[in-house]
Amino acid sequence: MEAIVKFLNIYLATGRTALSILVLMFILLCTMKVSAQQQTQIEKMAAEGYAMRFSDTIASLRIQQEALFLAKKNNSRVDEAICYAYLAMTYRRLLQLKEFTRYAEQSYGIANTTADSRAIAYSNWAMGLLRSYIDDKAGAVDYMLKAYGLFAQLNEYSYCAKIGADVSYLFYPGSEVNMRKYADEALRFAEKSNDPESILHARLAVGSYLLESASSNDSLLWKQAVSFYKKTIHQAEQVEEFIVSKSNIGIAHLNIAALYMNAPKLIDEKAFLSHLEQATHIGRKYNLRNIYRSSLGLRGQFFIQKGDYRTAENLFKEGIAYQQTLPYKDNDLLAAFFGCLKELASKEKDYAAYHEYDIYFNKYNKLKYDEEMQKILQNTDARFESEKKLELIKQLEKENELEKKNKFLSYGISGVLLAGLVFVYRSYYYRQRYYQNREDILQQKQTNSELKVQLMEKESLEILADKLSIERRLLQSQMNPHFIFNLLGNIQSMILKNDRLIAISYLGKFAKLTRQVLEQSRMDRISLELEVQTLKNYMDLQQLRLNHSFDYYIDMDETVDPNVHIPPLLLQPFVENAIEHGLKPLADLRHGFLKISFHLRMDADVLECTITDNGIGLEESRSKKKNVPHTSLSTKITDERLALLYPDNPFVQLKMTDRKDVEGAGCHVFLSIPLI
Repeated sequence: MEAIVKFLNIYLATGRTALSILVLMFILLCTMKVSAQQQTQIEKMAAEGYAMRFSDTIASLRIQQEALFLAKKNNSRVDEAICYAYLAMTYRRLLQLKEFTRYAEQSYGIANTTADSRAIAYSNWAMGLLRSYIDDKAGAVDYMLKAYGLFAQLNEYSYCAKIGADVSYLFYPGSEVNMRKYADEALRFAEKSNDPESILHARLAVGSYLLESASSNDSLLWKQAVSFYKKTIHQAEQVEEFIVSKSNIGIAHLNIAALYMNAPKLIDEKAFLSHLEQATHIGRKYNLRNIYRSSLGLRGQFFIQKGDYRTAENLFKEGIAYQQTLPYKDNDLLAAFFGCLKELASKEKDYAAYHEYDIYFNKYNKLKYDEEMQKILQNTDARFESEKKLELIKQLEKENELEKKNKFLSYGISGVLLAGLVFVYRSYYYRQRYYQNREDILQQKQTNSELKVQLMEKESLEILADKLSIERRLLQSQMNPHFIFNLLGNIQSMILKNDRLIAISYLGKFAKLTRQVLEQSRMDRISLELEVQTLKNYMDLQQLRLNHSFDYYIDMDETVDPNVHIPPLLLQPFVENAIEHGLKPLADLRHGFLKISFHLRMDADVLECTITDNGIGLEESRSKKKNVPHTSLSTKITDERLALLYPDNPFVQLKMTDRKDVEGAGCHVFLSIPLI
């Protein structure tokens, strides 16, 4: 656009008429708009690399990186945004959330600095897939629908088909109407595109809602669904070499097998087993774990229903043996297979085999649970970081919109001035120079004002970032996973021993403690009484976890008002350190004891807190950790919080010392907290 303005200034100097200038300006703008929507060679190169993501991942990434290098070399922001979007979607397939997030956000940030519909469509597609990956369906739908609308305007029917199908899945199970709407639209777009990959993707989306409706006893709906899937499989097999996502062919076989298994009348066993064999073959041929697992699982469940337990058992064991030959372990698959074997052993009343399978089931189920928890934590952190970045991007979008409005306004004014040039050319020339000088002055003032605002925002954001960082690390340090898992294990043991009343009591304490930690971590101040209640709940649960190997006592002398307010969760990290690193290692040496005292220093209005234990002491605890990579965050986080809350306050104090007296070793923590 800047080049066009410069060209017009030169054109004006030659004395051309306003009408000819306006015609030329319109032609140039239309040409630029059309060229911006066409697929470039760089985009084609990135798309070819993306198509290789299943067959040759290394070559796929290399080709896409080469396309990105060319985009940067040519200074093409549009191609750069598209290349980043393809890379993001490739790393999604590789389940690498960090790279997936980075490339999707880069694509979105760059695309929104352009006015190119194609780049914006790609970036919104990548962001929609990212939000779906981290379980944010609402956000995913917003981004996907924006990409869907832009690709529809560009007549990119294959992309519309893929996105429409994904949007249909996002509406399941909340809105059957929208699920059907976008699946049907996806199929119409796919048929227009004549792309085998898109057609299969869209037909599976339509098949999904047909599969749901055919689960009833309506034989007509069931026949329609079976007929649809047969046609889908037949079409896919005719063009299998052009379909990149081979897993979709396996899914079609699995879905029609599920239809046969849930048939209103007697099952067509031959057709059912044939489709499962096809799915199993595809799963093993292309190393598709989900397809292979589902096909074996359905076959095993079928033979269990028939009462053929030996065949079912052999199928599950075959799946386990195959999985154990692979260089990786799919804990979800192994847990599912051992769970099925447990069910078989239970039906045959083979309790020895049941016990053996249960050991493996619990082992792989725990590993699966750990992986899922890690994924949940990663997704939560990714959502938090992504939302912060998106806020900044939205701010940039608003600024770009304002800039566009200003540009359109300036073009309108320029058009009026150009029309008047026919009558008052010389007068307009000097007037134009006057306006240009005035605009330069205003822009300079605006630039200076924006720099001041940005500087103030930066300082505020840095302070807020420091506070959020400390608060997040504080929340992360409150209850470690070992404490949670051991505690829940003890409660589970109580339930198994029929100590249900005690188990329910401790489960209530755990729920209350979790709620208190989450609520208080968002508060600036809480009452001392509430802090003490939280500490009691925490220490009661620690006593349960450590088999009551220690006692505790809380002493609040008469000078202290329980309603005074202090920062939340300030003492818990030190109580945890005293229990974990002081009292827990005592073993059978002696019974542990923990004392917490509160005293008000009236001359300075300062609350003095002491935490004393009879554990092994600081020196011995440190000596045991010389070869163990461990860093205690309690002192550092508390120091940072106190420095942020009470800057330059001389009464703030935190000391940790060893105590050695007649009762033995231990640790003494002293903390003074100003109340004003």
